[in-house]
Amino acid sequence: MRSKIRPVLTFVLLACAGMWLAMIPLLVTGFQRTSSDVGMGALEQICIGAAMLTPALAALVALRRWEPGTPVRATLGLTWNRRTALDCLLALACPLVLTLLALGIGTAAGTYHPDLADLSGFRQQFAPETVGQRGIPLTALAAWAGSLLVQMLVSLPLFFGEELGWQGYLFPRLRPRGPVFAVLTTGFVFALWHLPTLLLGGQYPSTPWPVAIAAFLITCVLVVPIFAWLRARSASVIPAVVAHTAVSTAAVQLPWVLADADHPPHPLTSGLTSWPGWLAMSVLVSALVLRRRQNRSFN
Repeated sequence: MRSKIRPVLTFVLLACAGMWLAMIPLLVTGFQRTSSDVGMGALEQICIGAAMLTPALAALVALRRWEPGTPVRATLGLTWNRRTALDCLLALACPLVLTLLALGIGTAAGTYHPDLADLSGFRQQFAPETVGQRGIPLTALAAWAGSLLVQMLVSLPLFFGEELGWQGYLFPRLRPRGPVFAVLTTGFVFALWHLPTLLLGGQYPSTPWPVAIAAFLITCVLVVPIFAWLRARSASVIPAVVAHTAVSTAAVQLPWVLADADHPPHPLTSGLTSWPGWLAMSVLVSALVLRRRQNRSFN
């Protein structure tokens, strides 16, 4: 048992140490995110980009130390097969559908305020040159969609850096102890790894850190089984990478696209990282669990 725990602990310690090391410039300068807008400065982008590579590096070190001679690509799920392309499309659509469901729940509850007639939130955040114009800014929307696609493609390697660690290395090594244990432990480690950014207000700006940590822990525990499901469908980590990219880019921006500028969305009350998002993800996770139990009953 100890021989199986040591590689996992090595991976976790290296990944977390790498995250703290990458965040030192922001911690030293006293950076604190206070607004829920989607913009980031150059220093923040550099630090976050470096941090996102640390889980993959930690996985490679753990493999070299504890599993020498193993084929790295196959072991971490860096494979491509006939199902992978379709699963990548599913991985792209899933976070968007869940975000729309979360926004619908938030609208019904009064925590999210959409402006579908004028898209004033979109104008303010992504197309300030259209503020004051009438009608839906179709040209600006097309430009935003194009820039979002480019942003996702450019950032894709960074999300490989994360998911080669989480779904490529960690989750499969916890899975033999049961799916619940694997989900809870991976979700906890995933949230723990984000601790420096949570303390800097990254995920929940202007939110007390105990609340931010608790909220993000719930988010991670709910999103991990979705990523794991996508990873298992094609026996490849690539769909999980695509889903993670969509969650951290498109799903973050979508609440702003549909929002009322006078009621800017906050990640604690709008989107996948909020309680409406938890409900939306719980629907999918519950459906996956029910389907798994039904498949077992027929086998």
